[in-house]
Amino acid sequence: MKTTVRTPRSPGKGRMARTAAATVALCILGGAGSAYAYWVSTGAGSGSATNGTMQTVTVDALVPGDTLQTSLVPGGSADVILRAYNPNPHAVTIYGFASNGPVTAGTAHPGCTTTGVTFTPPPAPLASPVTIQANTSIQLTLGNAAGMSAASVSACQGATFNIPVTLEVRK
Repeated sequence: MKTTVRTPRSPGKGRMARTAAATVALCILGGAGSAYAYWVSTGAGSGSATNGTMQTVTVDALVPGDTLQTSLVPGGSADVILRAYNPNPHAVTIYGFASNGPVTAGTAHPGCTTTGVTFTPPPAPLASPVTIQANTSIQLTLGNAAGMSAASVSACQGATFNIPVTLEVRK
């Protein structure tokens, strides 16, 4: 005769498995419902923005404290020194320079009618960008940007030349 020994079943083992399965099913359904709600929900609203106006960056020639490092002579070239002031509440980057009119001699040399002076700005965009921080000024030196031909009259000796320059700046 054969005897079988049965091991008693632990109470609640089946109930725990059913509870776990129900929990997993609820999580899957809850996640799918949330995803469905996310993709099909709609909404409406309004927004606004304003566009500020950038103030003009000003350019001055030599100001007290700035000094020339090179002198302009007939047949030669020299540096052009500028001081640029950024009145904006944000930094700007200088993109390029351009001539903005004829070169004239300073008022102390009225006989310097034919200056022979030219301005050759560096190509834009600048190879090394120059940034002017908010509400500050910087001195800029444009190496060999001024040239003087042999056509200059003798009355131009010792003159300071006014070279109108425009800066192109970008935020």
